[in-house]
Amino acid sequence: MMNAASNFNHLFSPLTLRGKVLKNRIMSTGHDTVLPTDGRVNEALIAYHRARAEGGVGLIVLQVAGVHESARYTSHILMATDDACIDGYRRIAEHCHAAGTVVLSQIFHPGREIMESADGLLAVSYSASAVPNERFHVMPRALNQAQIDEMVQGYAAAAVRMQKAGLDGVEVVASHGYLPAQFINPRVNRRDDGYNGDLQARLRFVREVLAAVRAAVGEDFIVGLRISSNERDDTGLTESESLQAAMALQDEVDYLSMVGGTSATLGGAVHIVPPMAIEVAYLAEEAARFKQKLRVPLFVTGRINQPQEAEQMIASHQADVCGMTRALICDPQMPNKAAAGKLDDIRACIACNQACIGHMHKGLPISCIQYPESGRELTYGQAHPARQKKRILVAGGGPAGMKAATVAAQRGHQVLLCEASGQLGGQVNLAQLLPRRAEFGGASTNLQREMTLAGVEVRRNALVNRALVESERPDLVIVATGAKPYWPAFEQGEGMQVVDAWQLLRGEVSIGRSVLVFDWRSDWIGPGVAERLLLAGHQVQLAVNAICPGENMPWYVRDQLVGELHRLGLPVTPYARLFGCDENTVYLQHTASGEPIIVEGIDTLVLCHGHQPVDSLAAELEGLVDYRLIGDCLAPRTAEEAIYEGLKAGWAV
Repeated sequence: MMNAASNFNHLFSPLTLRGKVLKNRIMSTGHDTVLPTDGRVNEALIAYHRARAEGGVGLIVLQVAGVHESARYTSHILMATDDACIDGYRRIAEHCHAAGTVVLSQIFHPGREIMESADGLLAVSYSASAVPNERFHVMPRALNQAQIDEMVQGYAAAAVRMQKAGLDGVEVVASHGYLPAQFINPRVNRRDDGYNGDLQARLRFVREVLAAVRAAVGEDFIVGLRISSNERDDTGLTESESLQAAMALQDEVDYLSMVGGTSATLGGAVHIVPPMAIEVAYLAEEAARFKQKLRVPLFVTGRINQPQEAEQMIASHQADVCGMTRALICDPQMPNKAAAGKLDDIRACIACNQACIGHMHKGLPISCIQYPESGRELTYGQAHPARQKKRILVAGGGPAGMKAATVAAQRGHQVLLCEASGQLGGQVNLAQLLPRRAEFGGASTNLQREMTLAGVEVRRNALVNRALVESERPDLVIVATGAKPYWPAFEQGEGMQVVDAWQLLRGEVSIGRSVLVFDWRSDWIGPGVAERLLLAGHQVQLAVNAICPGENMPWYVRDQLVGELHRLGLPVTPYARLFGCDENTVYLQHTASGEPIIVEGIDTLVLCHGHQPVDSLAAELEGLVDYRLIGDCLAPRTAEEAIYEGLKAGWAV
C-alpha cells in the first residue's frame, strides 16, 4: 500500500477559512440533485450528502437555494425565502459536521436563465436588461431599482437562514451567466443607470449583494463567490473580463470558485458539466492565470476526475481546492480511499453524464450509471448481509452481470460469474472504440475491480448452458447474457454492402469508400461510427431516425458531439426511416411527411439499429433452477439500466 501522506501532501493538507478548517482540498460543488421535495431539504438529500461527508470530503457546497420567488428556475429548486427551510439545512449541517466536513450553501438567482416552471406555464423572468436568453428562448424584464433592492435583501436573508441552520457559510453564484453575471456582462447589461458603464458600474449589483450578505452574517461566516473564468461563447464573458471582475471583487470574499461556461447557449452550457470528450482538468492553465493575480484562495472545478489530478493542480499553484463533484457521485468514498492509498479501488467517473446531470435534465433524482446507489441512499445506502448464504451463478460478464455478482458477493453469497468470451465488459468493449469514448471502458475496469474485492469467482470462455448449471448446482442463476445487433426487415437489392456497427468496430468487414450510417436509436453509436469512418478517410453521411443526432443522449454530451460533427462537415439527414437499398442507392422515408429521401452513390450501408435480446438460456433453465433476467437480455437499453438491475438482483437474493 502506498503512503498517501507522501503522495498527496497538498491534497490532504488543511485550509482554514474564517476559522473553519477544511481537512482536505477535495470539494463537492453545488449541483442540482432533484432530490428535494416542495423546495425543501428532505431525508433523501440528507442521506445523499451524509454519504459524501462520511466518505471523507473536506468541503460540501450544497445546491442552489433560491433567494427570491422569481428564482425558481426549475420545478425542483431548493428555496431559502422563509424560515421553514432552516430545520432541513440544520440536519444536513449536523451530519456533515459529525464527519468533519465543512458545509456551505449556494445562494442563487438565475435571472433570465429559466428552464421550466412547476405548472408548465412560462414564468416571468428578470435580468439586468431585456436581452433574451438563446438556450431557453426566454425574454426577460429589466429589473427596476425597487426590485434590485428586493433581490439584494433576498440574498442577505437567505444567508442569515443558512447561518441560523448552522452551516459554515454561503457561496454567491455569479457563474454560468446567472443574474450577477448578467449585470457584469456588457453584452447583456444595457442599462442606462448606475448599474452599467465601466467595470466598476457593472460590478455594482454583485457588490451590493456581497456587502448585504456580510453585514447580515457578521465576521465568522464564510462568504464565497462562484464565477465562470470564461463563458465560452461569443456573447459571454471572456477570460479577460472575468479575471478583471475577480481581481476587483477578491477583497470582498473569502474565496473565489472558478468554473467554465454559461447556461445561456448550447455551446457554453456544455461546460456546466463537461462530458468525457473534454480533456480532464482542462481548466488548469486558465486557473493558473487567475491564481497568479489573486490573493484569496481559488477553488477550481472542471473534469478533475482523480486525486492525482487534483494533487498536481494544487502542487502547481493552479488551485487551492478542487471541485470533484462527479467523482464523488461515482464514488462517495473516494477521499477516504485516496487517503488510505487505495487508488486502484477508486471507482473513477467516466463523465458519461447519463444519470447525474442527465437525470436532472429529465427532472429525475440524481444517480450514477456505475454506482446506482448514489441518490438512492435511503434504499441502498447500507448493504445488509444475506440471511441465508446461497450459491449464485451469474451468466454473462457485461455490466449487468458484474454488478449483480459484486453485490451478491458483498452480501455474503458464494458467486460464480461465467463469461462466454475471453473478455469481460460486454458492449462496453465496443463503446470505448468510438471517438472520444475511450474513457467509457473504465466502467468495465471499475466493475472488474469491485468483483475482485468482493471475492467473486470469474470464469472466462465459459458458456452457461443447462449442462453447466446441472454441474454447478446453483440456488439461483442470474441471466445477464446481453444482446446482439438488430437487423430490421427492409427491401434489400443486389450489390449494396450492408453491415452492422458491431461488425465494423470488431474489424470483421472492409468498408467501401462512400458510406451511409443509419442511426435508429439516436444515441452514441451512429454518430460515433460515422465520425470514426470520416476520420479514417471515408465519405460519410449520417441519417437519423430522430429530429437530430443524439436525441436520446444527455444534453451536454449531445451538444458537444453535434458541434464536433458540424466542425467535421458531416452531412446529417434527420427524420429518416430506412426503407430499402439496391446497388448504390439507399432509400429512406421522411418520418413526418412520408416523402421519399433518396441517397445515391453509396457503397456501404452501416446499420445502427439497436439491439435484440440474447435470452435463449432462459428456456434451457425452465424447470431446472430459479433464474432472473437482467440487463439487455431482458430488454435492450443502456448500461445504466443494466447496472441498476444488477444492483437490484444482487440485493434481492
